[in-house]
Amino acid sequence: MRRLLDGLWGAFGGLTVILSVAFLLLPIAIAVMMSFDARTFLGAFPPQAFSWHWYQRFIDEPLYMHGLRNSLLLASLSTLLSVGLGVAAAIGLHKARFRGRQLLVSIFLAPLVVPAVVIGFGLLVTLSALGVVSGMGKLLIAHGVITLPYVIRSVTATLAGLGPSLEEAAMSLGASPWTVIRTVVLPLCRPGIVVGAVLAFTVSFDDVSVGIFLADPESTTLPLALVSMMRSNFDLTIAAASTAMIAVSCIALVLVEWLIGVDRLFGTGTTKR
Repeated sequence: MRRLLDGLWGAFGGLTVILSVAFLLLPIAIAVMMSFDARTFLGAFPPQAFSWHWYQRFIDEPLYMHGLRNSLLLASLSTLLSVGLGVAAAIGLHKARFRGRQLLVSIFLAPLVVPAVVIGFGLLVTLSALGVVSGMGKLLIAHGVITLPYVIRSVTATLAGLGPSLEEAAMSLGASPWTVIRTVVLPLCRPGIVVGAVLAFTVSFDDVSVGIFLADPESTTLPLALVSMMRSNFDLTIAAASTAMIAVSCIALVLVEWLIGVDRLFGTGTTKR
């Protein structure tokens, strides 16, 4: 009886895993397949024939190409901004010992739990009051705010796993605090920095909720262009654009695998050398 129950439990667990994976991947697979539909109209799934027609339409649409350029530029700049500030903040928080430190950490990580719509509206009011008129400037500040916590969290987690012995050894050999950070701490933080940078890039690239408050026609991003097209001209060009966004995320995962290994992104495995 026990063996039968173990077998049933194992089968139930396997079925749950299969259904969960299907639930997560099926919408993506359908969108990708429909983006290759040879029909010139939005038809039923599955496609009867395949073509690059919708990708050509995607490339020929100025709104999408303008949005793609803006998204790549904005995600790159916001990643550089959040990594620079986030690494410095994480190291400072790791070494700091003062009352109220946890409150400061909570403030830094607040954008992870505060609804993006609230952040977007709050930044709209604040930046307008400060006289920031550039749409791209507003988006860069906003994306820095929403991506900074990912860098701080990943680098802080990496620092928490490091013992003080290496830093103490370097200082005992006469290294200055800056030299210790540059030659010991930063190299050891590399996995956390890479993970934080990838998360920051993808969050910025995919953002809609904050950008919809702050973007102007010149700073429209690809996700915002998708939303606009869904309202005015719903066709399978949207599926092609969505697949392009999926491709960007896949490229980010490939870079992570090449640099540190995907296992490290999810907190397991060892860093690649």
